[in-house]
Amino acid sequence: MALSTIELPNCTVLAMSNRLDGSHTKELEVKVEELIGGGYSRLLFDFEELDYINSAGLRILVMAYQQLHPNGGKVAVCCARDYIQEVFEISGYDQLFGMYTSRDDAVSDF
Repeated sequence: MALSTIELPNCTVLAMSNRLDGSHTKELEVKVEELIGGGYSRLLFDFEELDYINSAGLRILVMAYQQLHPNGGKVAVCCARDYIQEVFEISGYDQLFGMYTSRDDAVSDF
């Protein structure tokens, strides 16, 4: 998994590529904890280049949501491929996270 972080005025974008599974989650988990610990409260996960996600990857998003949501923070996902979007719908996580088809739409909604 390749991870890049982009700080925008109204949110922080975490863009990743390839796979987000048990063998690739530690880097993302450390980054998310670092951002939350640093006071960042609006995280946008950009999945445009993500090919695969499993429960280990979903766990990190849920962890971020559990820490941020009670304090008014927000976690959203953008640009997920259809089959990844389906994972969120089947699991019900599309009800927790804002799901957007484009980064621009997501950023403007923060």
